[in-house]
Amino acid sequence: MIENLKGIHETVNYKEYTNIRLYDNTEAEDYPSHWHTPLEIIMPLTNTYSVLYNSHAFELKPGEIILICPGVIHSLKAPKAGRRIIFQAELPMFHEMKELESILFLLNPTFIITPETFPAIHDKLYHCMLEIMEEYKKDLPLTETKIYSMLLEMFALIGRNHTENVHLLDAANIRQKKYTEKFIFICNYISSHCTEELTLEEVASLAGFSKYHFTRLFKQFTNVSFYKYVNKKRIAIAETLLINPQLSITEVALRSGFSSQSAFIRMFKIIKSCTPTEFRQMYTQS
Repeated sequence: MIENLKGIHETVNYKEYTNIRLYDNTEAEDYPSHWHTPLEIIMPLTNTYSVLYNSHAFELKPGEIILICPGVIHSLKAPKAGRRIIFQAELPMFHEMKELESILFLLNPTFIITPETFPAIHDKLYHCMLEIMEEYKKDLPLTETKIYSMLLEMFALIGRNHTENVHLLDAANIRQKKYTEKFIFICNYISSHCTEELTLEEVASLAGFSKYHFTRLFKQFTNVSFYKYVNKKRIAIAETLLINPQLSITEVALRSGFSSQSAFIRMFKIIKSCTPTEFRQMYTQS
């Protein structure tokens, strides 16, 4: 399946004139640690399939779905027999949609969907993946457009399921929709200002909540603390800066919003499981 691998960087051979690739995969072959720029979605159809990320092994059963975000180092292990859908797609235009950009961030680095964990949407997502595979095989005009529309539908299902399951217990007189809109606005604000000195008090005030109330509600909405969310955003910016070999690690740290190189290196390793220098070397090798 991996056709172009240099070091641990995979260059995906997309379908001609598109930014998508789908494998109806039956190969009993393991794939070593690698990363790539497109999003990857894997769904076994028969037999199990193992995905390894950051020393964690996910054993996917038939019908279970895993989303692997761009730039995430992972490896794959197949049983002797089986079939699975492996779909890859570039997402540059998706990041221009403010609501979607915030939802995509919640999926990082990996996101697993099973009938048990997401009973309300799993069946719809399962059939979306089957439709994507069928559409890909038809090779009709506007196939890529149709597939991206189905991918958007999947993200909308995941995003709405997430916001509907956020239990805002103190919202007796305020509709949940307004809370959702407010926290999407806050996430977008953090994205635009994360390289600046953001404080919990400042952002809580912007949202119209006390610091303690905001802390609890923000974690319910994003599944992480305020400062972890900010740091993950800063590291995402640092990743793009590290590609430029002319920038020193210190300069990348400061441009990403960190006060010191040591703080930057420590946080980068926590989030990416490698140092900034090691991350840069991966790009150099590729």
